[in-house]
Amino acid sequence: MNAARFEALAPDVIDAVRRYLARRTDPATADDVLSETLLICWRRIGEIPDEHLPWAYGVARNCLANAERAHRRRRRLAARIAALDPPTAVADAPAVPDDDLDAALSRLRTEDAELLRLWAWEDLTPAQIAVVLSVSANAVSIRLHRAKQKLRDELRKTGTPAGHEQPGEGRRP
Repeated sequence: MNAARFEALAPDVIDAVRRYLARRTDPATADDVLSETLLICWRRIGEIPDEHLPWAYGVARNCLANAERAHRRRRRLAARIAALDPPTAVADAPAVPDDDLDAALSRLRTEDAELLRLWAWEDLTPAQIAVVLSVSANAVSIRLHRAKQKLRDELRKTGTPAGHEQPGEGRRP
């Protein structure tokens, strides 16, 4: 029974969570987090609700947070080691060009950027986002409205039209 249910929902979960993770982290971390997410789904198959994708996104979000914490700990350890025994030469990493949207998202609070990504990239409703974030749907609607406005303001600072705006739209001479 459990194996059949897992086999039925796994393809949906794998595809959706793989896309979710690909937009948030590097490929190696995404693969590791996807594996961890599937393991948790298998272990907790009896707890998965009928609408399984938001639940799986929530699991993946927590697993990704754990992976990012581990990565930060490793970086801090490497920095301490480098301070005690500095390398002979360190090359600067090449600059990666950011487009206006990525730059604007990076200037938002992490929580606001994640909320917008769940809404726009994962195409989740506020009720589904509420499951992912473990908050009420009403709170998501309010936060989403505010996050959209903050993103719009950030895009306007760079001169990039937000959404369907044309340059100069909404501004009076």
